[in-house]
Amino acid sequence: MLAGCRSYPQFMARRQPQSDIGMRGMFDDAQSVDRSAPLAARMRPRTLDEVVGQAHLVGPGAPLRRAIEADSPPSCILWGPPGSGKTSIARVIARITHARFATLSAVSSGVADLRKVIASAEAGRRDGLARTILFIDEIHRFNKAQQDAVLHAVEDGTITLIGATTENPSFEVVAPLLSRARVFKLEPLEHDEIRALLVRALNDADRGLAPNPPLIDPEAIEALAQYGSGDARVALNALEAAVRDARTGGGRVSVETVESVAQRALPHDKGGDAHFDTISAFIKSVRGSDPDAAVYWLARMLEAGEDPMFVARRIVILAAEDIGLADPQALSVAVAAQQATHLIGMPECTLVLSEAAIYLARAPKSNSAMKAYGAAARAVRERGALTVPLHLRNAATGLMAAHGYGKGYQYAHDYDEALPPDQAHLPDALADSTFYEPTERDVAQ
Repeated sequence: MLAGCRSYPQFMARRQPQSDIGMRGMFDDAQSVDRSAPLAARMRPRTLDEVVGQAHLVGPGAPLRRAIEADSPPSCILWGPPGSGKTSIARVIARITHARFATLSAVSSGVADLRKVIASAEAGRRDGLARTILFIDEIHRFNKAQQDAVLHAVEDGTITLIGATTENPSFEVVAPLLSRARVFKLEPLEHDEIRALLVRALNDADRGLAPNPPLIDPEAIEALAQYGSGDARVALNALEAAVRDARTGGGRVSVETVESVAQRALPHDKGGDAHFDTISAFIKSVRGSDPDAAVYWLARMLEAGEDPMFVARRIVILAAEDIGLADPQALSVAVAAQQATHLIGMPECTLVLSEAAIYLARAPKSNSAMKAYGAAARAVRERGALTVPLHLRNAATGLMAAHGYGKGYQYAHDYDEALPPDQAHLPDALADSTFYEPTERDVAQ
């Protein structure tokens, strides 16, 4: 039998799991506590009732909880931000189901490792052993070939797959595999939920800090919960660091202690969900004429390390898309901000981008130019390359003039308001079409 892929009785009896290339026994015996392990690792939940948050998935009567308690968890993708409980839920499944469990990390494993697990699962199936559940951490790091390697085994029931990912499965998991697995979305933990985890760690005599309880101010617990920003692992690691620091100094854990050890890292992956979610919030705040929200999301991006030129380009697009003809000057402001950002860079360009974002948020809004182009583009796609009317063509040579190019053209400046009364500018097939529909906010109508 493959190391790290064993029956439930064997799993419970062995506290030191064997390992293989890219694989390991899933988890230690619930009664074994390694006091040298980080606090966040020691405090992982052991039962569904110990899972904090994610009540929509593992709370009483929730769909995933019902499946786990029935010993029939489906192939699924656990999708959520760091520290939201993906691996913790997988650990609980490992403890309370009767399946053989194997685990791989997409960071260090490859197709050969997948095939070993699948071969062991097939052998166990033939021998009448318990089904195999394969947990793949960071499954979004597997490429298409690696994901395809597990597809058939999931499809025919050889293995039950549980994948964990921080990235949107719609983009990171191949469609055939995604169609064969349920996606469970985990949410960042709430402030009160992280506080509850911190209090549990402080009071737990077996796995937590209670054997030698630290002196800690209530305000420090609140600061730690706030610092966690939805990530239980970050909050628990910060608590452990703060306690260690306070004991070294012979004092108590205060807000100042927390601030001295906390190194906040804003969640913002330039190619991941945080990147797209935050820029979307910024765009919609500007469009919604909310300058406070606009400058907040701007700061969130820039303080997290976003490329300021990316933001500047979005501001230029916003000026044309959402302010448009309601304030044509907005485009000049946006282009100037883009050029200034390119010229001076961080950190001073934050002032330029803030000015432009606030200007655009406060400006009147019109999307008539965007809608006009969209309507014209649809006409082009539907009607193809319609012939340019002869009177609009340029008679660059005598031969072209002899063939009627430019004949009958009415020079606009010869008419009041530059409107030739009897001249069509669209192809005949579109003579009655209207693409630009001005709004009452448009300056030029």
